[in-house]
Amino acid sequence: MTDRRPLPARLPWYWIFQLAGWNFLPLLMVAMTPSAQRTLAALAIGYWGVAAGLLISHLWRRFLKRRIQARVRVSWKTIALALPLLSAVHTTVQLVGYFVIKPFGEVRNAGWLPGALLFWWGVYLVWTIFYMLVAYLRRNARLEAEALQLQLSAREAELRALQAQVNPHFFFNSMNSVRALVYQDQDAAAQMIDQLASVMRYALQSGHHDTVPLAAEIEAVQAYLAIEKIRFEERLRIAIDIGPGMDAVRIPPMTLQTLVENAVKYGVEASPTGSDIRIRAWRDADQVVRIDIANHGALAPFTDSTRVGLANTRQRLALILGAGARLDLTEDGGWVRATMTVPELP
Repeated sequence: MTDRRPLPARLPWYWIFQLAGWNFLPLLMVAMTPSAQRTLAALAIGYWGVAAGLLISHLWRRFLKRRIQARVRVSWKTIALALPLLSAVHTTVQLVGYFVIKPFGEVRNAGWLPGALLFWWGVYLVWTIFYMLVAYLRRNARLEAEALQLQLSAREAELRALQAQVNPHFFFNSMNSVRALVYQDQDAAAQMIDQLASVMRYALQSGHHDTVPLAAEIEAVQAYLAIEKIRFEERLRIAIDIGPGMDAVRIPPMTLQTLVENAVKYGVEASPTGSDIRIRAWRDADQVVRIDIANHGALAPFTDSTRVGLANTRQRLALILGAGARLDLTEDGGWVRATMTVPELP
């Protein structure tokens, strides 16, 4: 299977830094050695130390990695005890190299050993600090990614639960309308069933998406209003004004539908003379998308069903479109307006 991660994520950074770091030491040693002593043997003892350092530090890394992965705290006491041991092992291996390679002749005294022990102790201290820092940063990044994934999963579950509340609510209302016509006007009831099938198809298909184009939502709303037009006839008067360039604006599915249902229920059904239902979508002077659903009437205490529907719509807007999304319900000059503010997705 092809690894699709970006190139930097696929590089073996551990070995790149290992090789770069340990190869720096013999180069530093050569630079500090008088030119008369820069021999192949001197370079060989340097790379003897590189090979020893790669092996010892890799074994040390395996020990640290196991503890970090097991989420066992690596204390400074453990590190303080390990560093002299690592230094002693490396110095011993280096001493063997001096006996074998003899870069500066026979080894005649041990006066250089304390300095060597201190030097390798310092090297492993720097190596350990660097490795622990990188390991803990990577662990924290992984934990943050896992937490983000859990948040996304919870958000997905919440959205699906909210969507599951919307569709049955709509179908229940629509079936009530069909039932009211079955015994009064069979042709009208048949036409209503055709429209209902269209809306149901949209509701089921759109339920698999977080957002849909405004044009698709308007089409479903028109089918729903056609159902209600059969029921209310002249009491329902519809005006839809969608501004230029608005068709592709994306909104959560069935949000507009929920608000139009409320407008029909409290504007048309509650009034003997019915009501106009006006749906308007536009960009204001600040290029912010507004979608407005208005009906004649006044704000009144809502039923539990309506409160759930409005709260549901607000939650879905916030979850999908972010904090900039809003739903405001106002009364102005005999009109009740539900206005959605819709941030445009990138």
